[in-house]
Amino acid sequence: MIGSGNPVKEGDVETTLQPLNLSIRLEDAADYQPLLAAVHDCAEHVNQLADYQPLADREPSRAKTFAYQILISKTLAMQGETSSKTSNLNGKIVCIKDCIAVADVPQSFGSDAFPAWIPRIDATVVSRLLDAGANIGIVENPHAAGYSSGGSTSGGAALVAGGVVDIALGTDQGGSIRVPASLSGCVGFKPTHGLVSFTGISSGDPVDDHAGPIARSVDDVAACLDAVAGYDGIDDRSLGAGRPGSFDFQASLTRARLDGICVGVLEEGYTSEHVQSGVRNVFLQSVDRLRALGAHVESVSIPLHVEGPSIWTIQQRISGAAGILGHSSGRRGLYLTDFERARLPWTAPNVQKLFPSTQNTVVNGLYLQSRFPGLYGKAMNVGRQIRDAYETCFERFDVVVMPTTPFVAPRHGSRDSVLECLKPSIGMTLNTAVFNITGHPALSLPVGWSAAVDDKAVLLPVGLQVVGALWQDKKVLQVAKALESSFVWQDNKAD
Repeated sequence: MIGSGNPVKEGDVETTLQPLNLSIRLEDAADYQPLLAAVHDCAEHVNQLADYQPLADREPSRAKTFAYQILISKTLAMQGETSSKTSNLNGKIVCIKDCIAVADVPQSFGSDAFPAWIPRIDATVVSRLLDAGANIGIVENPHAAGYSSGGSTSGGAALVAGGVVDIALGTDQGGSIRVPASLSGCVGFKPTHGLVSFTGISSGDPVDDHAGPIARSVDDVAACLDAVAGYDGIDDRSLGAGRPGSFDFQASLTRARLDGICVGVLEEGYTSEHVQSGVRNVFLQSVDRLRALGAHVESVSIPLHVEGPSIWTIQQRISGAAGILGHSSGRRGLYLTDFERARLPWTAPNVQKLFPSTQNTVVNGLYLQSRFPGLYGKAMNVGRQIRDAYETCFERFDVVVMPTTPFVAPRHGSRDSVLECLKPSIGMTLNTAVFNITGHPALSLPVGWSAAVDDKAVLLPVGLQVVGALWQDKKVLQVAKALESSFVWQDNKAD
């Protein structure tokens, strides 16, 4: 619903792109206009929120207590040697998302908007996977043809759920690990921001950037994290991550019950009208299972949770557009200059080949920079306020749970128009994008099935999201493992 008095009018889309000498197809301009109007309303909403400035005597942020200055040596796999280490990834087949550099493997970024480029390096996570003994293998929803497997790590989730590979390594900048895991019936984990290095991975906004695994079990997710987590001496996102190989995530998964664990059930996460009734029912059944496992379960309200999508939208559009246009700056680390040379400068024909959501990011971002200068900073301040609200909650609760997505996999949208293409995904990240802003660890666990919105005869997976305090990734995994082991999720159908 576009607000009354919205100033966006016909021609504003084209005007927004003019300074860059870019254009979109004339027949698409009418579709992008309401999307631009919607982001204008979102910007006005964020503009009206109270700012969040720290007091002068504020204690140092918790993350700073975890900073390490550690350099790691070049891995054996990169030297062409065979590792003598034993690893729980030996023999596992891993697929790598198309925005993660694998040396000498052409990368297209999932688009034909520019020629494929060939990285000369392995991303840190790729080097560590190889050193741990993994093999890297070369979308429809695996449970129902015609339905989405989520995104943007859609191919990885579909391959894992279909049993083609054991683990998919993906990125999550708004839900791109957790959403496809939820829709496809996999376990997907977005670690604490910075736990896994982003070196060698194409960035959206460093604030949002997370890399992590999708697998069929919590055990495999933990084994993958053991292999890839830790500071690499390059990426400043991971300064607080600790020493590689020091985590023992998989070894910590020994808890069969949850006695002494406090679980908060987020009211804002499942009571919204946007949450499908079948998803809500399956979620609440899982809450009962947590209680039966001995956890103390209690309802909790975090009103700022509902501001997450607006804050994420403003932050992602402004910074995302800058990144797409080659204007990223302000971080220490490895910049993929070969990639930038392959795709820049943009031309009108190349822009028109981009997926509509990417085109929309550029249009929205340029508009917001022009009409709302300084709003990015406001969004980041309120995002920190949301983070602090959650950290206060975690002083009382070990984890907070909610449905990962408000509905099961939608049917694929029509490619006939921009709006029809994007419509199925609208609202999908209501419970996921907020944790890209806050940086909290969040895991999606399959817990049952619910009917498709458009066909009650089609059953599709439901995911439950477990969220923990910053750097408490191990606790999130432990709770998820206990719940996973308590029942066979494939047997759980919604009423």
